[in-house]
Amino acid sequence: MVQHQRYNQLKNGGDEEAATLVFVWTNRGYYRRRRPKILSFLLLSLLSCGFILAPHFFSFSSALSHLYFFGVQNDGLSGDLDVNAPLCSSISNGSVCCDRSHFRSDICFMKGDIRTHSPTSSVFLYSPKNSDDNVSSTVDGDELQHEKIKPYTRKWETSIMATIDELNLISKRRNSDVDHSCDVIHDVPAVIFSTGGYTGNVYHEFNDGIIPLYITSQQFNTEVVFVILEYHDWWVMKYADILPHLSSYPPIDFNGDNRTHCFTEVITGLRIHDELTVDPILMKNNESIVDFRNLLDRAYRPRITGLIRKAQEKTSGCALATPKRMHNEPKLVILSRKGSRAITNQNILVKAAEEIGFEVHVLRPEPTTELAKIYMELNSSDAMIGVHGAAMTHFLFMRPRCSVFIQVIPLGTDWAAETYYGEPARKLGLKYIGYKISRRESSLVDEYDKDDPVLTDPSSLNQKGWEYTKKIYLERQTVKLDLTRFRKSLLRAYDYITRIHLQSQHLA
Repeated sequence: MVQHQRYNQLKNGGDEEAATLVFVWTNRGYYRRRRPKILSFLLLSLLSCGFILAPHFFSFSSALSHLYFFGVQNDGLSGDLDVNAPLCSSISNGSVCCDRSHFRSDICFMKGDIRTHSPTSSVFLYSPKNSDDNVSSTVDGDELQHEKIKPYTRKWETSIMATIDELNLISKRRNSDVDHSCDVIHDVPAVIFSTGGYTGNVYHEFNDGIIPLYITSQQFNTEVVFVILEYHDWWVMKYADILPHLSSYPPIDFNGDNRTHCFTEVITGLRIHDELTVDPILMKNNESIVDFRNLLDRAYRPRITGLIRKAQEKTSGCALATPKRMHNEPKLVILSRKGSRAITNQNILVKAAEEIGFEVHVLRPEPTTELAKIYMELNSSDAMIGVHGAAMTHFLFMRPRCSVFIQVIPLGTDWAAETYYGEPARKLGLKYIGYKISRRESSLVDEYDKDDPVLTDPSSLNQKGWEYTKKIYLERQTVKLDLTRFRKSLLRAYDYITRIHLQSQHLA
């Protein structure tokens, strides 16, 4: 059966759309590097902080990992996958090319008559049989090339990669006497990837999955099919607002769909640049993490419009204004935790922030909290405070060049806090303030002697391995903020927001 379905048809209950068998290779090429026009971008971003825009024009808003192990650094990893690299940049019809040169992930390219075979975890590329081939008509042709790949972006982390399904990419001679019929024919490329591994942790879902998927698929302008290993219905539902902006077609469950899907171009594996970022130098059109964030804006806009309408609210742009703010106070969102790494004097923190002039909202995301609601809350905020952890990934929902992100850094988490969230937040264009707690602000001071290395030399404990870091600094530590000391960070944030607001008004 020949099928070609668009994703929005599936979502809206549309009929399946028949398509003819077309094998077309679109040479999208590789592009000269162009550095983004940073000055113009900064000016436009600053201007956007001052305009009060109609809801349908502006960016709608307001709504850890095993690599946490400090032995894995970023040295030499940034920008490790270059679309301009010569390896596999141009392959001939009937070819398989794998780039295994990078630390974070492998990526393989296939071009020609490509057919999936999920029962054997294989993707076959059939080459025409030469007239002088002496292959028995009862045998499916010679195997020309056999590559194996686990399409997940944590290649260096052997423990988690051991849990990822492996895929066989096999090039063979076609035998005209053997049935290679297609059940589903696609006239657009496919990108194959896994949603296994650490999927279920929001940091990994964005860092290892959604952002690399954006990087890899942008060149196709949504004319691409996603084929997913270790498919999860809940993952597809969770990111149902985003996926149609990356692909116009419904995703395929590789293991659950035994039909033969036929393509003319397949990419297996995902490109990844660095932690929670997009390197514009490595992208076809100089897209950056800000462009990814703009995609989130477009993705969540319809849902948020409905939420706003339902609540009879309207949202402004970057200026200091959210409807019902009596005195036009900047909005501060506290991402609250319970249990480990919770702020135990959060109520006093709220009062201190209100005294400075913030309108404070406390948000405690749960695993079931709809991402659009978190996005709406944070996109309409001027500042966010949170203790280091996976939930800090939500800084991606804040407005570039307008917002302040304050990350509270518990003992023993300095490197991870900076690497996973601090530097990426700066790349997004946020004002980042890292607040490193003192020993007396940590609950560990009540468990250990004042001269214990746990308190005096956390790096020595981290060097012993992930289990030490996890059990001591992540699972057993809470924070009691010194509000006299922390008030300085609040004032820095308030002054920055006020200054940006005044500058944007002047430019407007």
